[in-house]
Amino acid sequence: MSLAKRFTEFATGVAHATGRPSSFAICVVLVVVWAASGPYFHFSDTWQLVINTGTTIVTFLMVFLIQNTQNRDGAAIQAKLDELIRTGAAQNRYIGIESLTEEELNELRERCATRARVEVLDSAQEAADAAQDAANARAARAVEEASGLA
Repeated sequence: MSLAKRFTEFATGVAHATGRPSSFAICVVLVVVWAASGPYFHFSDTWQLVINTGTTIVTFLMVFLIQNTQNRDGAAIQAKLDELIRTGAAQNRYIGIESLTEEELNELRERCATRARVEVLDSAQEAADAAQDAANARAARAVEEASGLA
């Protein structure tokens, strides 16, 4: 398994785990225990440094994990919307693409964009063919009318 895939799974797992109410409750308990231990440690600089260091490290790491998860979710939503706009009806294969790596999502979005460009060209060609057919029909009627008058 690639490093990107492993990191994606890890980031998703951590984001889901830390977003649970029980995780928040654990953090509250830790802060309460730390605050209650203040008198025992005489509210020392070391006592303050423990909470400051701990929260700084956790915050620093969580920012990157949450950003990674948000980037993938945003790209997946965009790809889904692109497909809805392109076809007018969503395809089931787009369900669950949030778990793809960033590279896989970029490839998927590029395929959607390429298909959309091809469809625009096809539509333009069909419109040109229809216009040509209509012009040929008008010309044929004009010839018939002209030969009927002669």
